[in-house]
Amino acid sequence: MSVERATIAFAGLMVLLSVALTIWINDNFIWFTVFIGANLLQSAYTQFCPAAIILCKIGFQSEAQLATAEH
Repeated sequence: MSVERATIAFAGLMVLLSVALTIWINDNFIWFTVFIGANLLQSAYTQFCPAAIILCKIGFQSEAQLATAEH
């Protein structure tokens, strides 16, 4: 799995988790959802994503790296 796909999967998981926490634990967890959304927006414009950096450090490769490794 590429770092791009892993980042999208991680963001989706975090959104679902934050919604569940908001529903079942405390309404203030909605701010976690807001933070995730804001982070997704800023990363779309700045190409800076802390989650992607961490995923790269633990061994995920980019789509480009995977494409060149296959040839």
